[in-house]
Amino acid sequence: MLAVLRNTVYAKLFGAQIIALLGTGLLTIALGLLAFDLAGGDAGLMMGTAMTIKILAYVAVAPIISALVSHVPRKRLLITSDIVRVAVALCLPFVTEAWQIYVLIFLLQSASATFTPAFQALIPSILPEEREYTRALSLSRLAYDLESLVSPMLAAALLTVLRYHNLFAGTVVGFIGSAILVSLTRFPLVEPPKSSGFFDRLTSGVRAFWARPELRGLMALNLVVATTTAMVIVNTVVLVKADLARSQADVALMLAANGAGSMIVALNVPWLLDRFPDRRVMFCGAAVVPVALLAGAGVMRWGTGQTQWFALLGIWFLIGAATSTILTPSARLLQRNSTEQTRPGIFAAQFSLSHVCFLLTYPLAGTLGAVFGLPATATVLVLIGTLGTILAFAMWRMPPGTDPGSAAESLPTARKGR
Repeated sequence: MLAVLRNTVYAKLFGAQIIALLGTGLLTIALGLLAFDLAGGDAGLMMGTAMTIKILAYVAVAPIISALVSHVPRKRLLITSDIVRVAVALCLPFVTEAWQIYVLIFLLQSASATFTPAFQALIPSILPEEREYTRALSLSRLAYDLESLVSPMLAAALLTVLRYHNLFAGTVVGFIGSAILVSLTRFPLVEPPKSSGFFDRLTSGVRAFWARPELRGLMALNLVVATTTAMVIVNTVVLVKADLARSQADVALMLAANGAGSMIVALNVPWLLDRFPDRRVMFCGAAVVPVALLAGAGVMRWGTGQTQWFALLGIWFLIGAATSTILTPSARLLQRNSTEQTRPGIFAAQFSLSHVCFLLTYPLAGTLGAVFGLPATATVLVLIGTLGTILAFAMWRMPPGTDPGSAAESLPTARKGR
């Protein structure tokens, strides 16, 4: 897997991704502490509002920015996005009102919604051979999972000697480091897309999703991923602290179990995709996700003692693994069904459409958990996840005459990995 880092262009961009991820992780922790300073017991409400603004920025801004800046050189676009994120991070320590947090979060996440799809769309141009691209996807997935483990540990170490406001400085360093590495990278030459109207550019990505079986299936699989992600992100702390009456360390352990499952699969995805088609691997994950969450609902309701605890750790691990089998290969579908010119719009559409699902599942997981309890919440999310799996099977149909064992299961016009 690490062989792809011999490509110096990709290695620099991967380094930029790592540094920016660590900066973002520190930002999330510092933001929570800042919210507590400003709102006290209502900090959860403030953070919930901030996260909703984040998702709304992701859904609305990504396709609009992609359409507006389609002719802007990608290097300039990525550096500008990092500079905006640096400026916002510099402002956050001076916030004194809740509305200021909301405005700055919208600006910050709008910059991220510009940077991330453009960054992701660039990688297939740097690693055009599908085998190498698959290994880059696994590294990227691994980086996200490691960030969720390393950032809290780094923040905890820094907070022993620094005030939390200094964590924002770490965020600034992360985004500056990302901008420097991007500026030092020689980007491949990509011809700009043919001139077209703004509305055509705005909707091109979504229209491509609807036109191609692989991408239609991916839309439904996004919903499957959103169900378990919402349960894990929103309700793990409630499950461990309130329902199981365990320690803060056990919250971290349960989240680590989920991350470990994801990382193990990410490490093995290149091996899996060398032997099995994307469709089979992703549908295995989609079938396991609702079953694992249903098992979790049963253990929450009827389990007791240490047996319940270890069973839930195993289920969180399995959920992380199954989710990773869907997420890690998904960008291969985007690569195969795009060209150099259409790729930014399609990646922006995936970024936006996947976060639309979180707009449904995040509030649902939080509200139902507070009103009806976690077993009932998990059961409702299981039903939604099962619906997503069924829709994916129905929409990602095999074209007539296609070998079910082949790795290219898209329309005959779709591009295979180069």
